[in-house]
Amino acid sequence: MDLALPVVNATTAVLAHVSAAFKAPLARAVVFGVHIDGHLVVEGLLIVVIVFQLSRKSYKPPKKPLSEKEIDELCDEWEPEPLCPPVKEGARIDTPMLESAAGPHTTIDGKEVVNFASANYLGLIGNEKIIDSCVGSLEKYGVGSCGPRGFYGTIDVHLDCEAKIAKFLGTPDSILYSYGISTIFSVIPAFCKRGDIIVADEGVHWAVQNGLHLSRSTVVYFKHNDMASLAHTLEKFTHGNKRAEKIRRYIVVESIYQNSGQIAPLDEIVRLKEKYRFRVILEESHSFGVLGQSGRGLAEHYGVPIDKIDIITAGMGNALATDGGFCTGSVRVVDHQRLSSSGYVFSASLPPYLASAAVSAVNYLEENPSVLANLRSNIALLHKELSDTPGLEISSHVLSPIVFLELKKSTSSANTDLDLLETIAERILKEDSVFIVASKRSTLDRCKLPVGIRLFVSAGHTESDISKVSSSLKRVSASVLSDHI
Repeated sequence: MDLALPVVNATTAVLAHVSAAFKAPLARAVVFGVHIDGHLVVEGLLIVVIVFQLSRKSYKPPKKPLSEKEIDELCDEWEPEPLCPPVKEGARIDTPMLESAAGPHTTIDGKEVVNFASANYLGLIGNEKIIDSCVGSLEKYGVGSCGPRGFYGTIDVHLDCEAKIAKFLGTPDSILYSYGISTIFSVIPAFCKRGDIIVADEGVHWAVQNGLHLSRSTVVYFKHNDMASLAHTLEKFTHGNKRAEKIRRYIVVESIYQNSGQIAPLDEIVRLKEKYRFRVILEESHSFGVLGQSGRGLAEHYGVPIDKIDIITAGMGNALATDGGFCTGSVRVVDHQRLSSSGYVFSASLPPYLASAAVSAVNYLEENPSVLANLRSNIALLHKELSDTPGLEISSHVLSPIVFLELKKSTSSANTDLDLLETIAERILKEDSVFIVASKRSTLDRCKLPVGIRLFVSAGHTESDISKVSSSLKRVSASVLSDHI
């Protein structure tokens, strides 16, 4: 107390002196002839202090380095962020495991089932000629190529396969890719760049969406398979827009949409392409070997000259029952990809035995055109049998090998709709030994089309198989959807 009292008295005296000074008539400064009151000086000093404090670093490292013990304690307390977010309930995919070839009939959990979940359209899985060609190729070349096409990974059978596909489709040249799904999302960025315009169908599947994203182009979607919407979008981009005339413009569509089973009206698309001067990129993974009189795809189906389509891509894992993919078109289009397409330049080339299988499959299709008649007969029969399925309706095209069933009355929740459809698929497999799948999509998939049940029809299915899946679907859907009919 004895020491504190003098300090308080001194502080009080100083404050009184300062206050008196500011209250005095002479407590002002004259700067360039302007009188400045004392409180303005204080406020100026406060502003300087505030600016100084804000500009200071908020953290100063300790002058003394941390000890080993302190470092260990900090490390023990640190909890890293997880590498990926936790899996939400219902997001896990527990698919049945096949124990034999994915033919029209397969084995799941030791039990034979009728398979409508594999895109084996021509029934070529297990074909003896294709197997023999693979065995011969394995004996001659081994399994893999151990190198990209541009770095000693090109084998004569690759060139044979490219020539065979180009000849079959009537195009000048073609190029092989090692992986079917990577074909389209390598081709799109090879041609489409930042600043280009892409008009795409909103129903395209994830591989196409990924290609659009990687291209960094300006992407606009039109309503699914709606030519009026496409025409309106093209008109909006081109009408009175002189800049649009100087940049690359593309229309991207699928021949048969994986997410709906609908078939793109190519004749109308080509007409709009020529009117508005766009290029067309056509994805034919589900139509190659299926549509057209001889299986040459959508162009043959509509009678459109193949050279009207700028770029055609397709995976070979469906009708041809092998793997890999191809792009076909003009020599200039193909040659550009050999230096600019990431999936071609940086991936090890297609294993030779898969290229041999593709050649054999195309040969089989040319020699046995009746297989297409069998496939179409099965599709028509399945459409007829499923026409009155309780709670479900067919939304796919009558020639599509993907028979797509949607709920007649949606619950207004995609997740709830999917739960109902998966329940139907699970019960049909468990109770009737019929393997079908619901169209569950990845969280990366931006497609907003309704979910449904996909039935992949094969030329190898029998009338008995179709009758069985139809009766099973009717019985189970009537039970599961009793509150939604």
